[in-house]
Amino acid sequence: MILDKINSPKDVKKLGKKEKIILAQEIREKILEVVSKNGGHLASNLGVVELTIALHSVFNMPEDKIVWDVGHQTYAHKLLTGRRKKFHTLRQKNGIAGFPKCSESKYDSFDTGHSSTSISVALGMARARDILKKENKVIAVIGDGALTGGMAMEALNDAGSSKSDLIVILNDNEMSIGKNEGGIARLLTKLRTRKLYEKSNSVVKTILRKIPFVGERIIDFVIKIKRSIKQIVFPNMYFENIGFRYLGPVDGHNIENLENILEASKNLKGPILIHVITKKGKGYSIAEENPNKYHSISPFNIDTGEKIGKSKKDYSKVMGEKLVKLAKKNKKIVAVTAAMEDGTGLNNFAEEFPDRFFNVEIAEQHALAMVSGMAKEGLKPVIPIYSSFLQRGYDQVIHDICIQNLPVVICVDRAGIVGNDGETHQGMLDLSFLNNIPNLNIAAPKDFEELENMLEFAVNLKEPIAIRYPRGGETKEGLFENHEKIKLGKAEIIQKGENITVIAIGKMVSYAKLAIDKLEIEGIELINARFLKPIDKKTILNSVSKTKKVITIEDGTLKGGLASTVLDLIKDLDEKIQIKTLGYPDKFIKHGLPSEIEEIYHMDVNSIKEEIESMMEIKNEN
Repeated sequence: MILDKINSPKDVKKLGKKEKIILAQEIREKILEVVSKNGGHLASNLGVVELTIALHSVFNMPEDKIVWDVGHQTYAHKLLTGRRKKFHTLRQKNGIAGFPKCSESKYDSFDTGHSSTSISVALGMARARDILKKENKVIAVIGDGALTGGMAMEALNDAGSSKSDLIVILNDNEMSIGKNEGGIARLLTKLRTRKLYEKSNSVVKTILRKIPFVGERIIDFVIKIKRSIKQIVFPNMYFENIGFRYLGPVDGHNIENLENILEASKNLKGPILIHVITKKGKGYSIAEENPNKYHSISPFNIDTGEKIGKSKKDYSKVMGEKLVKLAKKNKKIVAVTAAMEDGTGLNNFAEEFPDRFFNVEIAEQHALAMVSGMAKEGLKPVIPIYSSFLQRGYDQVIHDICIQNLPVVICVDRAGIVGNDGETHQGMLDLSFLNNIPNLNIAAPKDFEELENMLEFAVNLKEPIAIRYPRGGETKEGLFENHEKIKLGKAEIIQKGENITVIAIGKMVSYAKLAIDKLEIEGIELINARFLKPIDKKTILNSVSKTKKVITIEDGTLKGGLASTVLDLIKDLDEKIQIKTLGYPDKFIKHGLPSEIEEIYHMDVNSIKEEIESMMEIKNEN
């Protein structure tokens, strides 16, 4: 196999045209083999294989810098840059990451994981290069979906007027996670039609030049007229008008054509945008036909494309199904997503209420500001956003929603540990950064039924509220028999006791319950906080004053979350209180299975059991 001989980009440069075509096929086979076992981002990686080969053939890494937007399309890049032998460990504990990591390889020039950042970062690198008098090239690879993010447009605006030597490769596959919609998508659709125009234009010029004496004059005259017409008809002028030299479109699966246009770009000055047309899922027909489904997927059977293991009900689906039921009764309920219709469980809502569903693409800031306008005018917007993506709209939550106390429901999906995607996707910070926003209520359900009850409560609340829930399903089905009615700021006492208070929130309530059941010790009072804000002061203070011992458990960073809130609450008690706080440290959590990460940080059921047991023994000695 040719791939077996590739240990660095230098080996790629030695290959001939036919060998590179074979290499592309071998890379696809390797990606399919590993992702089918480990899970990961499939369709996007299959779509950029030839582009990646061409980039490493033309440019000189690591001197030249590639900034991959989002970074979930770098599997081929990793295979070509010395990580082939470790590729089977992709997204596994202590294995290679599913995203670029500077600590992992000198060929990864920047850590990325969120959308629309590459042009800004690459422009910064280009300006640094110029100040430091270096000669290297800087390339940003950004997908058409990421171009819908406001940050990307801001960067294009600045880069276009910068006159810096910068190459932006627009990987146009008509997709982000779901199919792209909106103005940018329409712009790129028009650009794709330019290929036919350019071909016919070339033919006409050839014919005119054969006309004696007047041929060239006719061409000059036509060009002058054409420029004014082209300004109206062909939107590549958008990029040219803001300062970019536009090249393309070019077939993103033709290595020779890609290399030619990349070589040409090396000799041009100023900002350049190369428009590359690719197909998401290329080479694997099942993914080509269902690129949305195979954007990110758990282990699957290569022959059938079916996931291995039964698909279980998860929090996102439960939220989506309940929202449909509520929307049938309340016509003011609307749902908004930032390109995550499937991931956040809004598929059914979009089908049932197309006029009340809005996909704004990868634009979290815009989405949150927009729902504030909806709420201001009397609608009841519900906006599910992954915890790590909500970070991108923090100012809008403060400035547009909470200052005016507008009744927006923010569903914080993928809260806590999410696992294999690593640092950029772990939802560790939401309890902390939301807890400091005035007027914002924060709730977290212990199971599916409580999520449904909280959502019903939230759509009737006339204040902003965030409901956070984890990725995946319940810890144990049917663990809780009782579900008290949701009341603002009211905790739930799961079981009463006299010796120790255990306060947990969200999915950690089930972990605490399982740990206590294993102990088979009486005297443990378990409190389901339900609300981080407003916290149930009365219930907590009464319990802690009684037991004099408290353990807090949360699926997030300890700083600023449940532990900090409870510590602040009990600091003025006259009694001497012993307290343990269980949560995650002030650091970014690397990739691995959630169960593996929980064991590392002593947040699994057995570790919680041992912590409770330890505190109980201390009390018994007293």
